[in-house]
Amino acid sequence: MVDQLKAEYKVDVEWRPFYLRPDTPPEGMDLPDYILRARANGSEERLSEMAKSHGMKFASTERIYNTRIAHEATEYAREHGKVNEFHKVVFRKVDADGQDPSQWETLRSAAEEVGLDADDMQTVVDSGKYTAEVAGQVQKAYQIGVTGVPTYVINDRYAVVGAQPYEVFKRALAQILKETNA
Repeated sequence: MVDQLKAEYKVDVEWRPFYLRPDTPPEGMDLPDYILRARANGSEERLSEMAKSHGMKFASTERIYNTRIAHEATEYAREHGKVNEFHKVVFRKVDADGQDPSQWETLRSAAEEVGLDADDMQTVVDSGKYTAEVAGQVQKAYQIGVTGVPTYVINDRYAVVGAQPYEVFKRALAQILKETNA
């Protein structure tokens, strides 16, 4: 869907980190009861249908993952001109294949798939090079009121929250264009 928006509206997309659960330990944690209850009531059916409508699979996560190294690996990919490609592969590995984004095996595989040096990526991320940058970006997200993912911030003024159908984005962009040209 992001690629479709980029083609149709000539928008730039910048992926930025956010921690839904900043208290998640490195090994992750079990899903809380409220998520299990929501799933039992069909909360993921819409996500599954949306993925299917775009020709993709959707796999429910079994745990809450700690995404710190995934976000830092994304900064490595950004620095090497492969952020969008890397991000797309990591999303597929997690959301379609059910892989754990806190594991180097998942991130190294994604790096290799997009032509990044997986050994260098792991060495640089493990050195802590991107830790402060990611922490700062996460803090900025909190400061502008981000409370969930995905959140799409448009022109630093408008937000579309949640996994929304393509039409929601089209309406939001049309409204922004109308206001900008008024």
